[in-house]
Amino acid sequence: MRKAKIYIPSKTAMQSGTKQTKKWILEYYTSKTGINALTGWETSRDTMSEIKLEFPDKESIIRYVNKNKIKYDLIEPKKRKIALKSYANNFLKD
Repeated sequence: MRKAKIYIPSKTAMQSGTKQTKKWILEYYTSKTGINALTGWETSRDTMSEIKLEFPDKESIIRYVNKNKIKYDLIEPKKRKIALKSYANNFLKD
């Protein structure tokens, strides 16, 4: 049976906002990797590892994996800590 991971992608270093981090991704784990003799790159004959499915929310993706009997690892997103800063704090003494 196939195994997949479910997660929300983190924002890249080039992003300042969080627009592209709202959707949930289902990605299959790669199995049986090896080295390609011609190129020397890591390769796999497993084509399911190339598939990434996007879902709008966690409930719909859980329904999908349960309906299709897919084993999965759910990776919950970490909450961001926002530190409020003020320009005036630069001039205050501690």
